[in-house]
Amino acid sequence: MSRPPLSPGARATLAAQAQMPGPPFEQMSAPEARASFDTGWPALQLPPDPALAEGPVPLLLADRPALCWRGAGAPATGARALLYLHGGGWVVGSPASHAAICQRLAAACGAVVICPDYRLAPEHPFPAAAEDAIACLAALPQVAAELGLAPDRIIVAGDSAGGNLAAVAALAAARDPALPQPRAQLLFYPNTDAGQTHLSYRRFAEGFGLTARTMRWFRDHYARPEDHADWRLSPLRADPAGTAPAFVALAGADILHDEGRAYAEALAAAGTPVETRLWEGHLHGFLSHCRHDPAALEALAAAAQWLDRQGV
Repeated sequence: MSRPPLSPGARATLAAQAQMPGPPFEQMSAPEARASFDTGWPALQLPPDPALAEGPVPLLLADRPALCWRGAGAPATGARALLYLHGGGWVVGSPASHAAICQRLAAACGAVVICPDYRLAPEHPFPAAAEDAIACLAALPQVAAELGLAPDRIIVAGDSAGGNLAAVAALAAARDPALPQPRAQLLFYPNTDAGQTHLSYRRFAEGFGLTARTMRWFRDHYARPEDHADWRLSPLRADPAGTAPAFVALAGADILHDEGRAYAEALAAAGTPVETRLWEGHLHGFLSHCRHDPAALEALAAAAQWLDRQGV
């Protein structure tokens, strides 16, 4: 089965990951995996850069603790409101682990980026994380005045499982006019189908960072088999008509590549404006690999440029 050659950044990331101690997540309990993840991510991420954004500012959003960054270019009033859902397979991760991404996205977009600490599995199984994402979207108007947000400039965004949650929030808004209506969604290598049957699961099952076994462990900690067809877990199985325009960033050497592309195609077929960008030869999670992979900053800049073209 043919595979694309890996980029230098991807190879450097794999070399760094190989030096990290500990077994794969599927050989750990969820608390052990969180501890391992929290120990390891600083070796892959760039540290926060105080020259790029103000913050973070503690914020309570929809009864969930959150961190907030105001990009240096964000106006005092009427700023873009970017709700960012962090990745981590619904089991690991936090606003702190994704602070460098959120900070640089705030700077690139001239936005106020809010990253909530949504509930994690298995202590809080499906649909807890999806419910939190939708609740945080619903709560944005409550903090709009305090943070100088424009209610008509809301963007939902996320990576991996966070991309799943961002897509779910956008779908929920399309179904419920009482919710704040996002103007755009930024989906970075999103998880869109709990079935895990796409070809990329076999092409990149081992040796490319996130493995098929680990992804199965994440999914099974979050959801039961009878949940797999629920659109709040598998957005690809939803009718996406009426959802916000989307920027979809894909990694070429990623088990989630095919379902991410399929979701972008489904959005386009339903009449949603979509821009799909492929980072060939890059790994799943490359936004979190910015210490080793320049594609991370390229993807954030591309998303910001797309928002400008959309006039959001």
